[in-house]
Amino acid sequence: MTAWVLHVDLDQFIAAVEVLRRPELHGKPVVVGGDGDPTKRGVVATASYEAREFGVHSGLPLRTAARRCPDCVFLPVDRAAYEAVSDDVMAALRGLGAVTEVMGWDEAFVAVDTDDPEGFARDVQRAIKAATQLDSTVGIGENRLQAKLACGFGKPSRDGAPGPVDAGQAGSGTRPGAFRLTHANWFTVMGASPVSALWGIGAKTAAKLAELGIATVSDLAAADIAVVAQRFGPTIGPWLVATARGLDSSHVTAEPYVPRSRGREVTFQQDIDDWDRVRAEVVQLAGLITQDVAAEGRPAVRVVVKVRYRPFFTSTHGVPLGAPSADRAEIEQAALAALEKFPDRRPVRLLGVRAEFAAQPEP
Repeated sequence: MTAWVLHVDLDQFIAAVEVLRRPELHGKPVVVGGDGDPTKRGVVATASYEAREFGVHSGLPLRTAARRCPDCVFLPVDRAAYEAVSDDVMAALRGLGAVTEVMGWDEAFVAVDTDDPEGFARDVQRAIKAATQLDSTVGIGENRLQAKLACGFGKPSRDGAPGPVDAGQAGSGTRPGAFRLTHANWFTVMGASPVSALWGIGAKTAAKLAELGIATVSDLAAADIAVVAQRFGPTIGPWLVATARGLDSSHVTAEPYVPRSRGREVTFQQDIDDWDRVRAEVVQLAGLITQDVAAEGRPAVRVVVKVRYRPFFTSTHGVPLGAPSADRAEIEQAALAALEKFPDRRPVRLLGVRAEFAAQPEP
């Protein structure tokens, strides 16, 4: 049998949970975010496929979502409900006997030895459907990177009935609920895609690669590693090229997910232009973060402050702690020091404070 990695992703998870709770919303454009009031400040947590047809997506301001889709149904975020359903999903995956690595409420990696990965994908989808009535999409690959990207070619799953998919179907508009991406079809499927299509490469990195004349996945895969390393460093440079070649050395593990940070943020319904109040709000958030750090049982090593100005420009600055700490005074001091790095004193619409933990050693 062959070792496969599957990436399991719940389709429109939060919206789907809400529709299950309110069957009368089936087929309607649903938006979940904030306290459900689109006249207030807040952002979209998730949108149903029907809402996405109007250009509504995660991270969009609720007010903008309401303008784009006046007929959308807006609902408040209910974390407890989503966590409960997520627990049922992950229990169903573990019940299949494969190594399962939870990546969040709505996604997980599964490692399995089988000669029929599509058949196992069907088992995954049936198990989730039976446990929760939710649909899911499964990406199949020879490693985590391939499986993660393959999942995007299978969305959205409408009937939970995946079938074998080959590279010839890529880009054809077919969305069968599962997709297989391997070394054999990697460049056929991914080669012409922009480098930003790769997992872990964002707009800033893509812009820097463009300065080197690298625009597509194939360009990056064929690039001189020494040249890329000179621009991005001896660790990131080779990793970028390896990623473009479909390579990934990480393994699926059943160890519980260990968060890299804990953060709190608040959106103000009226902009704050008094920076003494901004400092007071940062101190309050730092206090809440200290409680989270203590509950985590691991000291923080760095504190990061996020400021979103009017209308919607966001910037962050961080300060390392002198030594790992869970002391409130030290975390507050670091948060205020990070805040002082912001030279702009424009009105503020959102503040966030995040405590970062030391990297966990490799198992």
